[in-house]
Amino acid sequence: MPAGADMIPQVAVPVGATLGEGPIWDAARGCLWFVDIKGHRLHRFDPATGALAATEAPEEPGWVVPLADGALLVGAKAGIHRFADDAFTLLHAVEPDLPGNRLNDAAVHPDGSVWLGTMDNAEEAPSGGYYRFHGGACTALSPESMVITNGPAFSPDGRTVYLVDTLERTILSAPVGADGHPGEARLFARVPEGMGYPDGPVVDSAGTVWVGLFGGWGVARFAADGTFIGRIDFPVANVTKIAFGGADLRTVYATTARKGLTDGQLAAQPHAGDLFTFVVDVPGLPPIHPAT
Repeated sequence: MPAGADMIPQVAVPVGATLGEGPIWDAARGCLWFVDIKGHRLHRFDPATGALAATEAPEEPGWVVPLADGALLVGAKAGIHRFADDAFTLLHAVEPDLPGNRLNDAAVHPDGSVWLGTMDNAEEAPSGGYYRFHGGACTALSPESMVITNGPAFSPDGRTVYLVDTLERTILSAPVGADGHPGEARLFARVPEGMGYPDGPVVDSAGTVWVGLFGGWGVARFAADGTFIGRIDFPVANVTKIAFGGADLRTVYATTARKGLTDGQLAAQPHAGDLFTFVVDVPGLPPIHPAT
């Protein structure tokens, strides 16, 4: 195998998702969960068998998180749902006063709280914000309003949170206090014009921040001090987010999207919307079950 061949993304399974997003590894079941937001699908991929299963979601699902009891927590457009026994149960409505918004991305903090972001579904108004879901309640965290929020993601020690303002092409960082809430946000990194828009962020065990590049044909990597340290190139334009999986958390899975591509672009990118995979030397962080 040529040097670096493990870092060349390959199709893990054909999906053809309109807007694949939110990949997350389920260590207990040895599978990957992810969503197709615009396709209203919750997907499960089993690497051992290559099987892909899909479940219809009641609304546009933005993210999924496995719970310790085997159920799933799913953020679907207007609220946070529990998915168990093939049924979705609404646990908490988010922003009921903003029907044009939807839930978009989420991550679990080491303390077990779920941090999530919202966005304007029309991608026009700066109505998106961030929230912390813990103990059945949502607390607003947003440092400022955004059109499209992505993330958050957390440093390995949980003391820093990374928040993405997609349309501004910026990644912000903020300290996380002992009370579980963020301090003042500052600019962490800016994705230059021509590299696409920063999408979902993830942090590995070394503290490197990985960010999907929508329209940027790859995934960008930033050191803990915000320095750009490289990218992984993909054969499709819209890479949305990665997850670290496998027994050693060194197998990367990446969701992609067909959204916004013309017929000609789709013909030139036959694997747009598929799930990709590659292997890295530095593992990701172990998945955390929400305490909610």
